[in-house]
Amino acid sequence: MFNIGDFAKHGRVSVRMLRHYDAIGLLRPAHVDPVSSYRFYEAGQLARLNRIIALKDLGFTLQQVQTILDEQVSAEQLRGMLRLRQAELEATIAADATRLARVETRLRTIESEGRMSADDVVIKPIPAVRVAELTGTAASFGPEDIGPVIQPLYEQLCRRLTDAGVAPAGPNIAYYEDSPDGDDTIIVHAGVTVSAEPQDGYDFAIVDLPRIEAAATIVYRGSMAGVMPTVQSLARWIDANGYRSSGDNRELYLECTGSPEQWVTELQEPVAPA
Repeated sequence: MFNIGDFAKHGRVSVRMLRHYDAIGLLRPAHVDPVSSYRFYEAGQLARLNRIIALKDLGFTLQQVQTILDEQVSAEQLRGMLRLRQAELEATIAADATRLARVETRLRTIESEGRMSADDVVIKPIPAVRVAELTGTAASFGPEDIGPVIQPLYEQLCRRLTDAGVAPAGPNIAYYEDSPDGDDTIIVHAGVTVSAEPQDGYDFAIVDLPRIEAAATIVYRGSMAGVMPTVQSLARWIDANGYRSSGDNRELYLECTGSPEQWVTELQEPVAPA
C-alpha cells in the first residue's frame, strides 16, 4: 500500500485533490488507520484515479464522473468519449477563431474610417463581358461566409473549363445577388471571362453580363478576408458624392496568383445619381 503522499505522486495529482475525492465518495482509500486516520491506497486504485482525471478533463462534472464510473466504463468507451469531446473542442476552437477573425476585420474597418482619399475612387463604365460561371449560396456578405463558398466554386470551375477545353479569355469576375427566397442568404457567382459559345454539354453556365453605364470603382490589394474596410470606404464615398447603388456589385480579380496578400482586385459598384 501507499500512503496518500506517495499515491498522489504516482497518480500525478495533489494530496488535497485525493482528500476531496475521499470526502465526496469518488475515490475512497483502501485503508484508513483507525488510530492516526492516515489514508492508504492500493496500486490498483490508480486505474480508477486515471478514469476520474480523464473524465474530468473531458468536461464532465464530478457527479457525472461518479455516475459513469459506477457503470463500469471501459477503456474503449473512454476512448469514444475522448473522440467525441475532441470533435466538440475542435468545433469550438474553429468557431472562436472565426469570431476573432470577424472582430479583427471590424477593427481594421474602424481604424481605416476616414482615411481613404477621394482620388482612390473612379467613376467609369464597365463593358459587357461573357463569363463561364458556377453559383452557390452564402449565409451573408461577410468574408467569413463568402470565402468558404467562392473558393471551392472557382476550383471546380477551373477543372470543368479544362475538361471542356474552354480557355479563359480574361480575368475572373465574381458578383453577388440577394437570394430570391427573401432571406438573408446571398447567391454567389464565381465567373471566368471566356469567349466560348454556350453549349448543352457544358457542366457550367455561360452568361453575358451587361454593360454598366457608371460604376464607382476602387482597387483593393490583399486577401479578400480583409476587404471590408475598402468596401465600406467605397460605400461612404458613394453616399458623400451624391450617388446611390443601382445594381449588383462585381469583383474583378486583376491578380489572384501567389499569396492572397498579393492579390489585386477592382471593386465595382453600379451607381446612379441619388
